[in-house]
Amino acid sequence: MNIEKFQESMYDLIVETSTKLPKDVRRAIKAAKEQENAGTRAAMSLATITNNIKMADDQVSPICQDTGLPTFKIKTPVGVNQLEIKEAIKKAIIQATKEGKLRPNAVDSLTGANSGDNLGAGVPVVKFDQWEKDYIDVKLILKGGGCENKNIQYSLPCELEGLGRAGRDLDGIRKCIMHSVYQAQGQGCSAGFIGVGIGGDRSSGYDLAKEQLFRSVDDVNPNEDLRKLEEYVLENANKLGIGTMGFGGEATLLGCKIGVMHRIPASFYVSVAYNCWAYRRMGVSIDPETGAIVEWAYQDGEFIDFAQDEAEKEVAAASEQEVITLQAPITEEQIRALKVGDVVQINGMMYTGRDAIHKYLSDHDAPVDLNGQVIYHCGPVMLKDEAGVWHVKAAGPTTSIREEPYQGDIMKKFGIRAVIGKGGMGPKTLAALAEHGGVYLNAIGGAAQYYADCIKGVEGVDLMQFGIPEAMWHLRVEGFKAVVTMDSHGNSLHADVDKSSLEKLAQFKEPVFK
Repeated sequence: MNIEKFQESMYDLIVETSTKLPKDVRRAIKAAKEQENAGTRAAMSLATITNNIKMADDQVSPICQDTGLPTFKIKTPVGVNQLEIKEAIKKAIIQATKEGKLRPNAVDSLTGANSGDNLGAGVPVVKFDQWEKDYIDVKLILKGGGCENKNIQYSLPCELEGLGRAGRDLDGIRKCIMHSVYQAQGQGCSAGFIGVGIGGDRSSGYDLAKEQLFRSVDDVNPNEDLRKLEEYVLENANKLGIGTMGFGGEATLLGCKIGVMHRIPASFYVSVAYNCWAYRRMGVSIDPETGAIVEWAYQDGEFIDFAQDEAEKEVAAASEQEVITLQAPITEEQIRALKVGDVVQINGMMYTGRDAIHKYLSDHDAPVDLNGQVIYHCGPVMLKDEAGVWHVKAAGPTTSIREEPYQGDIMKKFGIRAVIGKGGMGPKTLAALAEHGGVYLNAIGGAAQYYADCIKGVEGVDLMQFGIPEAMWHLRVEGFKAVVTMDSHGNSLHADVDKSSLEKLAQFKEPVFK
């Protein structure tokens, strides 16, 4: 095989997967958008999402700043050198990272050091199978950390909140899958997709669940029982009212795919792989002699080319409320005037801070004056030009709940007035917001191009020893929009949606499948 051409093909696959959603996913998002009620937070979120998809298309830039853990599933004819293939993939990964198509995401689990090139022990994930066909089949999924953290595995029988006992039968499996959607809430960037693996052991069950995510959204399960279960879950999960970003609404789940395998008598696992709306998976067929791409996968059906100007109009139309402008630094009086549901836009400075920064700030002084300032839970994709100037290539929010142990204390310690992220935070942070005079703002998860466009300059960076995603970037922004979902008066939209969706989940307690 021409291994240089194969490496080029893998680079093209990586770029396409990171920057352009497949046809089937676009159609699912369009359908969700059409069924959402106009003028709601969910409608505004879906309009922002479709705007972001178009921007990523036009700029050939990452749809979401979290380009995830690259996972390749490869089928090769007998005799193909798999070692050469894996080495070519690594070189393509390095190139894509260098050019800003992937964020450097490979972190040493013991030292915390970022390799900077997306390579490391076990990274990327490359899994091979042999087959008797005469071409190489390569499929790639980029699954970000926010949705990966909402994966869940159940061991039957078990007791489930809102649903009671789940037994070792089809109804028990049904209850587990419905619960998996409930527990994700908006933290996995709903509306999302799920792959389910029934049986196996703990590791093979999760492998089977993730394998389902390579299926087309439009396919039909050949197993009649599983087909009925997929249809049931897709219909009824959307009755939970969790909605896009967990804001409430009609669209909570966009796809459900289920696979089954044998198990040993003592173990009965139901494994669920949750994927965000930014469902980035692509595939190619490769000529084993030339290394060239022969055919792209997921090309059936209509291609939805979301019109950016129309999406922008819908964002404006969906926000019927007045947009409140905040200029950083922000006063406590301004924060106290905000309430859940308000739409704000921020001008001025904001500072990124993720897991490493929050741990650092809990033990050290801040490198900058954060009094009255805004912390953005974001790990951007950054590139430095020849003049040494940093540019933001993608900058959507990360899941905030990971910072719950630190957030309230850090806000009070440094005088921070606003935190931006996605998925909401817990009771400790909510109490601190009320005590201190702070607010939590929910940005639209995955909308990395939409928010990068709001960033007008990079004024500096601190704590680069933690790597690009975890450093503290000083960003000058204009018109950065987000929704107040936790205010300084003890109100939390996230807690309200969790409570209401749990109540709705209970209606699915009774048996359905005999």
